[in-house]
Amino acid sequence: MNTKMSYFSLRLVLLFAVPCLSIAQKTPRRLWFDTDLMIGLPERAPREVDDAVALIMALKHSDKVDLVGISTVTYADYGYQTAQKLLKWYAPDRNIPVYRGSDKCGDVGVENDATRALAAALKKEKLTIAAIGPATNIATVIKNHPELVAQIEEITFCAGRTPDFPFRPGLQKITVWDYNFDKDVEAFKVIFESGVRVVLSGFECSSSLLLGRVDLAFLDNNFEGDKWLHDQFRAWSVKNKAFFGVDGFIPYDTTPLGHITHPQFFKYHRNIPVQINRKKNDATTLMAKPADKDYLEVSFDYPSKWRCDFAYQTLPGFEEIVIESLQKK
Repeated sequence: MNTKMSYFSLRLVLLFAVPCLSIAQKTPRRLWFDTDLMIGLPERAPREVDDAVALIMALKHSDKVDLVGISTVTYADYGYQTAQKLLKWYAPDRNIPVYRGSDKCGDVGVENDATRALAAALKKEKLTIAAIGPATNIATVIKNHPELVAQIEEITFCAGRTPDFPFRPGLQKITVWDYNFDKDVEAFKVIFESGVRVVLSGFECSSSLLLGRVDLAFLDNNFEGDKWLHDQFRAWSVKNKAFFGVDGFIPYDTTPLGHITHPQFFKYHRNIPVQINRKKNDATTLMAKPADKDYLEVSFDYPSKWRCDFAYQTLPGFEEIVIESLQKK
């Protein structure tokens, strides 16, 4: 074969392949974002900041996810106001609706603005749901509208563990509880009984991540949103150092979202059985008072009919993606 002709032919193939590749790229996944957004909550400040990080990350990666709606759960009014504030700062040109959901949790089946809006959205199209707070809103939609389960492509939760995996942040002196699961155990039962596709990505997957002072120093600038985030992150980091011995925080809720936006940075147990087990309470925090508690656990040894994909580890590079997501440019 003539070498020049061969080279010329290859260039033609590449020239016409590039447009084809761009056409073949997947469109962003239509995403509903359900969150217990408590960053900066005045009555109990400082509070968890990772929901805000995850929301901004979702806004930044609009090529991968298209936010259809945002719903709040626990401190629903404050979460509603905070979501609006973050949208004004980081997505001023996008008209993303926000809805108030269950305020205290534990009331599965009771309709609210968020559950009505999510049900209406699911009637129009199939959606992926990132549920990074207690599962009350999502369980209410499934309980009251079982016909909509087929419209849910996937729900990702920040919850769950492998058997007896302790939740010990920082220097591992204190054991914390599985907040999102423990706040509404019944909600998770409703969801798993429905047979909807579930992905769990909680503490176990996030524990290798840590955002500290140096990582987030760029936020200390003249932009109102960045400055507010920086101050909240610093307050939460200082509190974490007092409790867990490390100046910084684990961005737990970025891994359920990261599974959707950057799944190549995760390791999974696929189609693994899920079971709720009653055991001795291992948590040592003040909020953990009962002698026994329920645990949401996964194991291939369990006989349970419930199944999920369980993200158990992030790979190198994901932490950089999270940090870059907080940069405006």
